[in-house]
Amino acid sequence: MTAPGPHGTALVIGEALVDVVIHPGQTPRDIPGGSPANVALGLSRLGREAWLDCWIGTDPRGLAVRSHLEASGVRLTPGSDGADRTSTAEATIGEDRAATYLFDLDWNPPYPSPVEGNEAPLLVHTGSIAAILEPGATTVERVLTDFRPTSTICYDPNARPQLMGTPESARATVERLIALSDLVKCSDEDIAWLYGEQADVEEVLRGWLASGPAVVVVTRGKHGALALTSSGLRLEVPASPDVVVADTVGAGDSFMGGLEDGLWSEGLVGADRREALHAIDAETLERVVRHAAAVADITVSRAGANPPTRAELEG
Repeated sequence: MTAPGPHGTALVIGEALVDVVIHPGQTPRDIPGGSPANVALGLSRLGREAWLDCWIGTDPRGLAVRSHLEASGVRLTPGSDGADRTSTAEATIGEDRAATYLFDLDWNPPYPSPVEGNEAPLLVHTGSIAAILEPGATTVERVLTDFRPTSTICYDPNARPQLMGTPESARATVERLIALSDLVKCSDEDIAWLYGEQADVEEVLRGWLASGPAVVVVTRGKHGALALTSSGLRLEVPASPDVVVADTVGAGDSFMGGLEDGLWSEGLVGADRREALHAIDAETLERVVRHAAAVADITVSRAGANPPTRAELEG
């Protein structure tokens, strides 16, 4: 099914790894994952041409990750398989169906070559561990800086407290990357860790908007999503009461990919559309956020980070 919007590519830079998913009383399962890799997968399944700059090995787990991504059309940038080993994340599913993680990571991706001849991507995405963990975090920030003149920059902080040091040190990097971004998506849990449990979420989002982004969105679990824009729009989209949750693995990544796909469908990606994105109207914003929620709803209704295809979404 053809994806609406302009022709072009998406470049995602960030970790691809193996989620070792542990359900109480069950044998652990290896499932390819990683937050940015999940975003690339989601975009590709929605019909976008997605490239992933990552850092996996040629070990069995790395080959499984590559096979998983390529089966859905994601292409790896040259040098992405240069790691000595493929990173893992143990995801333990609790009684509330939410996942907690324990990581074993190696992160040192190559600087990406042009993903399609000399054509710059319309959209560049990063987030999560990749944006914080050195030495790769330096490459990530360089990519966002270098591609900002040509591409829409999208960022999901996706806080992982076990790996990101103190909130204060992580916040400095997060806020620097937010200032480079056009679209920022986070969760209320991210804000609570970065700014404290008593932080005013909307005040934090408005502070982010003042530094440069056009649109910021926070997901709030059963309370739905809240979007704010640089032009002063405020939109709340409630969570669907009809979704039966299998688990939340990949939910935020699917939502992020849905936001990016929604903006793409509206013709609001590419640096030449930055002014239009800052001027996004309420009806367009609502379509984009509801589209993202619909993508995430399908993902949480089934096990693991398994985002829908466009045919599943529209069928």
